[in-house]
Amino acid sequence: MNKIIFMMSMSLDGYFETTEHSLAWQDISDELHIHFNEEIAAAGGMLNGRRTHSLMAGFWPTADEDPDAPKFVADYARIWRDLPKVVYSRTLQSASWNTTIVREVVPAEVEALRAAASGDLFVGGPDLLTTFQRHGLVDEYRIYVHPAVIGAGNPLFHPGTSLRLRLTESRPFTNGVVLLRYAS
Repeated sequence: MNKIIFMMSMSLDGYFETTEHSLAWQDISDELHIHFNEEIAAAGGMLNGRRTHSLMAGFWPTADEDPDAPKFVADYARIWRDLPKVVYSRTLQSASWNTTIVREVVPAEVEALRAAASGDLFVGGPDLLTTFQRHGLVDEYRIYVHPAVIGAGNPLFHPGTSLRLRLTESRPFTNGVVLLRYAS
């Protein structure tokens, strides 16, 4: 059965973005980006909240049109465009690039998506994660810990979150980022 996987980068002090919603503190090396490409290329779809989807849709649809873009960036743009995407939003009125808008997380509908997908489904966005956790829909966590302390920001896990996970893999990258892979 396909898994539902939460995949996100985090600072050493537990934040996924700054208070200004910046991700500029992340060190996405060529090696790490190629790894992300391999992970997402095997996916059956992406399940994102509105903010995460908007960030992605603001860059990836045309990133491969830049003649100076590295090959792995152009490759990811093609992967992202072709991948089926669901964006959970009560406010978004339209979306393109192989994207379906869904207003609410309904567990039976998520399970139907999981069953119909050609591979694992990747959840993006901490707010959406909280909803998926509440419904018991997350099978695996892939947390990329960056060697950066940003001091303040938006925490990866909401205050009050309680999880007991089992480490299944740890992988260091040459830029100091460490993948921590956990099963629920």
